[in-house]
Amino acid sequence: MSGRNLPALNALRAFEAVARLGSLGRAAAELHVTHGAVSRQLRLLEEELGLALFRREGRGLRLTDAGQRLGEAAGIAFEQIQDAIRSLRRGAGPDTRVIGCPGSLLARWMIPRLERLRRDLPGLQLHLSPHEGDFSPALPGLDAALLVGEPPWPTQWRVHALASERIGPVVDPRHPAAARLHGQPPGALLGEELLHTASRPQAWPQWAHAQGLDPAALRTGTGFEHLYYLLEAAVSGLGVAIAPQPLVAADIASGRLVAPWGFVDTGAHWCLCTRHDADPQLERLAGWLRAELAIRG
Repeated sequence: MSGRNLPALNALRAFEAVARLGSLGRAAAELHVTHGAVSRQLRLLEEELGLALFRREGRGLRLTDAGQRLGEAAGIAFEQIQDAIRSLRRGAGPDTRVIGCPGSLLARWMIPRLERLRRDLPGLQLHLSPHEGDFSPALPGLDAALLVGEPPWPTQWRVHALASERIGPVVDPRHPAAARLHGQPPGALLGEELLHTASRPQAWPQWAHAQGLDPAALRTGTGFEHLYYLLEAAVSGLGVAIAPQPLVAADIASGRLVAPWGFVDTGAHWCLCTRHDADPQLERLAGWLRAELAIRG
């Protein structure tokens, strides 16, 4: 090994992400690389160390004792680096806040609203950081996390509930399924192949339960790793997708998508999660987000 007798940084980053998220797919999404790239980095790291860091259990992975030790050390090290980066970013201006949020939420909801946010809260400077998978309780490198979730919450967090999460089927009105489903009861969807995403496997079953349907009767078609790609596929006319209402509100208003049966509550909430210490700027941001979700979805 070179340098300070450490393995390659890319291999350590891939290992830490898999150890923390418990999934090759989620680690690949967070690192913006392919599933195969993460797998290769893990293999190279195990070969360099001469140790097995994971063992397969069914279709999943479990850390070995050696992997557990390295995972804990790597997690602490990367959190310290992220904390240092946050401090450097904050140094660019006393009012800068680093906000983490899922990439689909960032791309389809936050970015279209940034101009209005800057106009309404002119003293607040934000650095928006895309994040996939679960957030660490310590929020390393972040001042807050904008996410959709439900209790139990980490004890380190102060959770600002913003709005109930609502989901529903959406489809391009030009797609043949739109005509088949128009005016029909929700059970008509059981005959369709449904677009779905690995990041929200529970979404279709939640909707089916809310409609009194058997989730096992749903037929899944093409799958996507990220919610963002799923929604782009729906807008592109590839089929029926399941979507959070705020992320498709603009598409429905413009006629690019229709929601045949509207949206149902999932029991989860949109939340801005911060540390317990009071931060007036983040309080203002939480209030603005809450109002924006109430007015425009």
